[in-house]
Amino acid sequence: MFTIPDKTSNEKPGNRLDIAIPGPSHALMTHAPKPTTTQSLERKLGDFMRARLPRVVSEFTMFVLKQGWACLFGISMLGGLIVTDAVWRDHWALARYDALLIYAITLQVGFLWFKLETWQEVRVIALFHLTGTLMELFKVNAGSWAYPEPALMKLAGVPLFSGFMYAAVGSYMARVIRIFDMRFAPYPPFWMSIALAVAIYANFFAHHYLPDIRVALFVATIILFIRTKIWFRVGQSAYWMPLPLAALASSFFLWLAENVGTNTGTWIYAGQGGIDWVSLSKMGSWYLLLYVSFATVTLVYRDALSSRALTDYRTRPETRPVPPPSGSD
Repeated sequence: MFTIPDKTSNEKPGNRLDIAIPGPSHALMTHAPKPTTTQSLERKLGDFMRARLPRVVSEFTMFVLKQGWACLFGISMLGGLIVTDAVWRDHWALARYDALLIYAITLQVGFLWFKLETWQEVRVIALFHLTGTLMELFKVNAGSWAYPEPALMKLAGVPLFSGFMYAAVGSYMARVIRIFDMRFAPYPPFWMSIALAVAIYANFFAHHYLPDIRVALFVATIILFIRTKIWFRVGQSAYWMPLPLAALASSFFLWLAENVGTNTGTWIYAGQGGIDWVSLSKMGSWYLLLYVSFATVTLVYRDALSSRALTDYRTRPETRPVPPPSGSD
């Protein structure tokens, strides 16, 4: 364990946040801004567990809890799919898909009301909603998948709540960067990441008419991001993970979420039975789509990107992070 004092600071030792480093030569920042409500709760819970559990167990538990908190919108949406599938009846006046739309809008309003998301993040999440809905309109009418139930709020076979499923991914990515105080370094030239994201998104449409270039896109993600580490904090410790590995792990959980959708009959893929598992090839699709999602989120979180490798977490891009609103997580 390495504790990094800030020799230039005049603050009293009791105000310093000491950081434990898992590697031999990596230092993190020793000072943090005033903690938000969620950060204060995290520290209290972390202190409680560290006093009673082995460090590895307590840190892993905190990691899982913070991940769950970050994907709260997505978990809530999946819960809505499961509950409505269990209780909804065909003869009810309100269609299930329309109820899910009302539920999703209520969730989004609640996230803003309780300051779980910032207005800046919501603008990016709205972009997820738009790009996701456009893809839904194309893919459903191309026969890739279908929404079998009737609804009043349906456009060209696509229920309008479906855009919120993509927004859930955007919500997770925006919140997880903020909650874990993530940094991405060394990050490739920003224009390259945007160009790759545009190529990936375009291929989801173009492969219906032109040769599918997804293999080349897989290779491009590795070439471009193989050196990029995601630095994140859990309590008083700092860790890192290769960005492509994080994308692969996330795609697995999105594949599980896909199975919740199909097993509740919310959407069905072409050729899929009601109880069949979604093809593992969808993991590859989500792996690529996550790079589109990440590029979209970095439009807001440019300050989390560094072109140089971080040997000191006090090494920041030139602009400081945008603080969350008062009372937010």
